[in-house]
Amino acid sequence: MSDYDFDLFVIGGGSGGVRAARVSAAHGAKVALAEEHRVGGTCVIRGCVPKKLLIYGAHFAEDLADARHFGWDVPETSFDWIRLRDAVLADVTRLEGLYTNTLDSNGVTLFHERATVSGPNVVTLASGREISVGKILIATGAWPDTPQFPGAEHGITSNEIFHLDAVPKRMVIAGAGYIANEFAGIFHQFGSHVTLVNRSDVILRGYDEQIRDRLLKISTVKGIEFKFHAAFEKVEKQADGSLLVFTTNHDPIETDLLMFATGRRPHTQGLGLENAGVTLGERGAIIVDEDNRSNIESIYAVGDVTDRVQLTPIAIREGQAFADTVFGGKPSRVDYHNIPSAVFSHPPIGAVGMTETQVRNLHGTAKVYTSDFRPMKNVLAQRNERALYKMVCHPETHVVLGLHMIGPDAPEILQAAAVAVKAGLTKEAFDDTVALHPSMAEELVLFK
Repeated sequence: MSDYDFDLFVIGGGSGGVRAARVSAAHGAKVALAEEHRVGGTCVIRGCVPKKLLIYGAHFAEDLADARHFGWDVPETSFDWIRLRDAVLADVTRLEGLYTNTLDSNGVTLFHERATVSGPNVVTLASGREISVGKILIATGAWPDTPQFPGAEHGITSNEIFHLDAVPKRMVIAGAGYIANEFAGIFHQFGSHVTLVNRSDVILRGYDEQIRDRLLKISTVKGIEFKFHAAFEKVEKQADGSLLVFTTNHDPIETDLLMFATGRRPHTQGLGLENAGVTLGERGAIIVDEDNRSNIESIYAVGDVTDRVQLTPIAIREGQAFADTVFGGKPSRVDYHNIPSAVFSHPPIGAVGMTETQVRNLHGTAKVYTSDFRPMKNVLAQRNERALYKMVCHPETHVVLGLHMIGPDAPEILQAAAVAVKAGLTKEAFDDTVALHPSMAEELVLFK
């Protein structure tokens, strides 16, 4: 019998924490989990899931317009934000219940309150109760990182965007990463005039240059504005409730809503990690080894709080590996190579592996194949928007080192193609595969 109240105490009820808790309990550990907000974490409550539901809703704007070219008599339409918002929030509540039930059914004790670290083997709840634990797992994720300047308090983040009372007529989004571009596409389709403000002239840093340039071109044609080399100076609230945004190198921007999408910071502030001597990185991330262990033997961390790869599937895999290694007797580590990712912009992007620039920097040159085409549906719908698929190969072995796509359903197609990149297949393996015709995905096996 353990000398502690619990073998494992998990702080944070997001995807990584819930997976680690339930699997550890299934391995026989006595487990508790504390979540001060809602079980499900960023992805389920205020991130991937509600955002993707809004994206589905936004796509109907173009789908309804396109339907007329396919013979459908579509009457004049209108959009009800409140109906969609409430339906999305209701589904979030449903999913929260499923996550909670998962913990309950696996015998995990759930504390709906804040927990902090008081020592290597002690956790203190907000209610004042001290709990002794064998091991502590920090899975508190990340939090929006907002800039500091006069009037910044008038802006919101992706945490609050799902709770708006109305779609703003004008919207300024600070940043040009995936969150900024995704919400730009969403609210543009809902009828907002969207302006992205970025301190550099690069969007989607880390993605292939051709792909991100294509998104910039398409977004601009749609009517989304971009203000580059623009640093925020101040924001003033006007008498009518609107905002006046002042930046460098540009005229002031009048807007009804300012949203910050300027990155996310590991959520470690106020957790008491200093009480246990846990080493943190420059941005507050918990520094861990390949087995998710910090410099303190009894304290581990998984997910965005480690600032390694901020993706929900990675947090889940890290939680699984932690539980299997520490409590399951099955040592396991996460492979961070060739992780597929998506940007649910409008149109969406899918990517896996190295960009062309990365391959050229590593090998001196690269074999690059592209397919720049107009999807069949867009042709009949008289929509000039083009898709772009790109394959980057090793210059000598022809192993596919990267696949990058922008176009309808790109993330859905990329998931299957990512298996081939992960397996180290060559361009010839794609060539030898018969095309599935007519489809957009067939372009992946028809590169010349």
